[in-house]
Amino acid sequence: MNTGRNMESPMIYLDNAATTWPKPSCVTEAVCDAIVRCGGNPGRGGHRLALAAGELLYEARDAVAAFFGCDDPFRVSFTQNITMAVNLVLRGYLKAGDHVLISPMEHNAVMRPLSALGVRWDVIPHTDDGKIEPDRIAGLVRPETKLIILCHESNVNGVVQPLREAAKAAHEKGILLLADCAQSAGTLPLDIEADQIDFLCFTGHKGLLGPTGTGGVIFGSRVDIDCIDPLVRGGTGSLSESITQPEFLPDRFESGTQNVCGFAGLNAGIRWITEQGRETLFAKEQALIRKLENGLSGIRGLRVYSGEGTVLSVTIDGADNGVAAAQLEERYGVMTRIGLHCAPMAHRTLGAFPDGTIRFAVSPFTSEAEISLCIDGCAELAEDAWKKN
Repeated sequence: MNTGRNMESPMIYLDNAATTWPKPSCVTEAVCDAIVRCGGNPGRGGHRLALAAGELLYEARDAVAAFFGCDDPFRVSFTQNITMAVNLVLRGYLKAGDHVLISPMEHNAVMRPLSALGVRWDVIPHTDDGKIEPDRIAGLVRPETKLIILCHESNVNGVVQPLREAAKAAHEKGILLLADCAQSAGTLPLDIEADQIDFLCFTGHKGLLGPTGTGGVIFGSRVDIDCIDPLVRGGTGSLSESITQPEFLPDRFESGTQNVCGFAGLNAGIRWITEQGRETLFAKEQALIRKLENGLSGIRGLRVYSGEGTVLSVTIDGADNGVAAAQLEERYGVMTRIGLHCAPMAHRTLGAFPDGTIRFAVSPFTSEAEISLCIDGCAELAEDAWKKN
């Protein structure tokens, strides 16, 4: 059957803002090893396989804590992804009638829970690319304001919010800050204490180079855990004689069997990043995304939406995003993501609503040659659209 796909074209994966690919080989090996060697249920038995699984889970917890500057591994609560981590905090900490401050670039992982909870929000004043102005925060705080929520790096244009300055403004008013680090965790420098973050929510399958089905929240030292209700209650392997949820961490927020194999892979991904050097990888990815930005910016009829991160988006005058992205893959093998990226607020801010954009995101495994091919492909598509219009 003729699919129309040019099978001789290269496979250039630039959808790393959704899930990074490929993973380091050590991640695959760690997942397989966990299945073979540690097949028991962590915390649910005293036999060797259960103990081995528990040890793997603790090693992953310890690695996450150390990577993000937390000195207590048990203040890391694992979830199946960052959406669940954000929901854990929002649904456990907020109630109807509370007020929060948000950036204009928030993902639906934030906006949908807020809407469902009946929480009111104000958008912090910002520049045209969506970066907030921290000195405007104090004037927006009300008596009922409970939280500032910031998408650290936008998954649409890569704009990076000033976390440290926003946290300082929040704490001066006696409120806490949640950082949605879906795009930045593993890529941008992050330290929960130095950056004064109260809730650092992360996912494992993007910049941390781990498998899907891994994520969590790290609770900063200012957070009173007792003020947060568990999102899920159930078996923890501890205090099984009681029908009430344990109060201590991490069991308070971790009911049910954990994804041991996935978190073994996450541990391996973090270890690989550390061995390569976070600064080295960040410099490489920055060089790649700036090369892409510079190359695309000179193309007639193509608009670039970019920030300081490793993500950017484009639109092509006169071209449908879906058709253009399909042609980009068919002709050049470049894989992207189109649409609103589950972040309609960000697209409204940038003026790209309702059609959305074509998004590109690099990883440590992206090459300069792949970036050059991507630029050439976009130039060809923009030229075709120009001629038709």
